[in-house]
Amino acid sequence: MLNNFVFQSPGDIAFSIFKFPVYYYGIIVSLAILAGYIVAYHLFKKYYDTEKAKYILDFSPFIIILGIIGARLYYCTVNLQYYFRHPVEIFNIRQGGLSIHGMIIIGIISLYIFAKKYDISFKKLADVFLCGSIFAQSIGRWGNFFNSEAFGTPTNLPWKLYISPSHRPVEYLNFEYFHPTFLYESILDFIIFLVLIILFKKMSKIPGRIACLYLILYSAARIVVESCRIDSILNIAGIPIAQIVSLFLITLGIVFLFMIK
Repeated sequence: MLNNFVFQSPGDIAFSIFKFPVYYYGIIVSLAILAGYIVAYHLFKKYYDTEKAKYILDFSPFIIILGIIGARLYYCTVNLQYYFRHPVEIFNIRQGGLSIHGMIIIGIISLYIFAKKYDISFKKLADVFLCGSIFAQSIGRWGNFFNSEAFGTPTNLPWKLYISPSHRPVEYLNFEYFHPTFLYESILDFIIFLVLIILFKKMSKIPGRIACLYLILYSAARIVVESCRIDSILNIAGIPIAQIVSLFLITLGIVFLFMIK
C-alpha cells in the first residue's frame, strides 16, 4: 500500500492560449508571489503601521520584478559556462532557473532603497517581506515538481518521486525514483512560516529580529535539503554553492540579531 505514494509530474505545460504554452511553473510562481505579498501587507498593517501599509502596494510590483531579475541573474551567474554559450536562454524563465538566494539578496537591497524613499523603517519592511517570502517559497517549490527538477538522490522510500529519463542526469539514467527534495523544502518552509507567524507579535516589538530569524532558519533548512540534492550547478571545493551562501546568511542573521538585541 505504501508503494502507491509515488509522486509523478503530469508535465510542465498547464494549457495553451493560441498555441502559446502556459507553464505550471509560471502559474505557481505567480500565485506564490501574490500569497507572499498578501502576508507582508497584512502583517505590516496589523503589527507596524496601518497608515503606511498602503505604500507597500505602491512599491511591491518593483520589489517583485527586481527580485525575479536578481533570482535569474544569480542562477545564470553560477551557471555562467552554459549561458555564455547560450545567451538567449537567459531570458527563458518559463521552464525554471530562478535562485531564491538571488531573490533574497536583491530583494533586501531593493527594500532598503524603497524604505528610504517612502520613509518607512527598513527593519519593519524586512520583517514582513521575508515572512511573506518564506510562505511564497513553500508554494513556489511545487513549480519544481511540475518541471521535474530540484530532486534528490535515488531512493525507494514510499514517498519517492518518479523522474522521466529525459529529466535524469546522465549518471542516473538507470534510476527511476528519487528523493522529492522540492517537497522536503516546501514542508520545511511552511513550518518556518508558522514559527515566524507565532513569534511575530512578540518579536515585532524590536523590528528586524523576524528578518534575522528568517535568514537563520531558512538557510539551515536549505543546507539540510541541499545535502540530498544532486543538481548543484556550482561546487566550490566539493561544497554546493547554495550551502556556502546559506552558511554566510546564517552568520549574517546571527550577527545582526545580536546587534539588534
